[in-house]
Amino acid sequence: MARQLMAHLRPRPLDWVRSIKVKLGLVVVGSVTVTVGAIYGSVFFGLHTRFAFVGGLLVSLVAIQLLAHGMVLPLREMATATRVMAAGDYSQRVTATAQDEVGSLARSFNTMAAKLDQVERQRRELLANVSHELRTPIAALRARLENLADGVEALDAEAVATMLKGTERLSRLVDQLLELSQFESGAIRIDRQNFGVREVVEDAAAQVRPVSRDVRIVTDVDNGLVGVGDPERIFQTLTNLLANAVRHSPAGGEVKVRGAPMPGGVRIEVSDCGAGVPAGDIDRIFDRFYRVDGARGSGAGGAGLGLAIARSIVELHGGSIRAAPREPAGCRIVVDLPN
Repeated sequence: MARQLMAHLRPRPLDWVRSIKVKLGLVVVGSVTVTVGAIYGSVFFGLHTRFAFVGGLLVSLVAIQLLAHGMVLPLREMATATRVMAAGDYSQRVTATAQDEVGSLARSFNTMAAKLDQVERQRRELLANVSHELRTPIAALRARLENLADGVEALDAEAVATMLKGTERLSRLVDQLLELSQFESGAIRIDRQNFGVREVVEDAAAQVRPVSRDVRIVTDVDNGLVGVGDPERIFQTLTNLLANAVRHSPAGGEVKVRGAPMPGGVRIEVSDCGAGVPAGDIDRIFDRFYRVDGARGSGAGGAGLGLAIARSIVELHGGSIRAAPREPAGCRIVVDLPN
């Protein structure tokens, strides 16, 4: 592993100066002052003028080296760190104690390196999660097909239905990944228009009710409430939120959708009566592949992309989406859409 350049906490000479031009001036003035002082001291102690001059130059060079070292050190570190980062190590950091333009550049470099390091970690996590989510249904399909090919089990309607369900899960996962990548790359545009919030909410609830088991979906939207945005994308967002709420609600529970005006826009809330979201997971439930219930590997639940897609759609509308606890139990997803 490449050597990591950590920031030195001990300040260097002239770190307190806020301008590189002033620093250069101070270096020049300091070197001249040291040279004159050395020459004067040499003459005062009776040395030959030639030796006094040479001694003054040497002292001046040492003074310049000491003062200028702190000025160029961050630049050298950045050059070294850039070569290391080009090889794939984004953990590099440089000295950033100076208050001038070079120090500002060093701090910007450290910020950039930290963001690149975060993106690289996210990329690795994404690859690991995608591999896991694809491997599970593929392994199940392969095992079933091998059993059929070896004659271990007969090709009946149940076997066909199970394999079809597995392929549908794979297809849905691939479609969601493709859609999420399109949102993040800016390839998707919204058709902004006025729409009836009540109609979109009712359509989304009707879409999810057939698969809601024993969970009841209740809607409460103000009559005549009008939103501004792409009704198809808002419908998709609500469908994802409702499906997630139903999945985390117990049998006999209730999922409620409420829509009401707010200053400058519309607020839609989707509440369930499940176990709720731990406080430490509130800010993570919209991340790709993240699941609060830890059901990955058991085959339960979705792939953990629905809430990520919902966030992308809401942010594309210029709105915000957040999770909050619901009393006495459950979770509440709040969507604010501007007009």
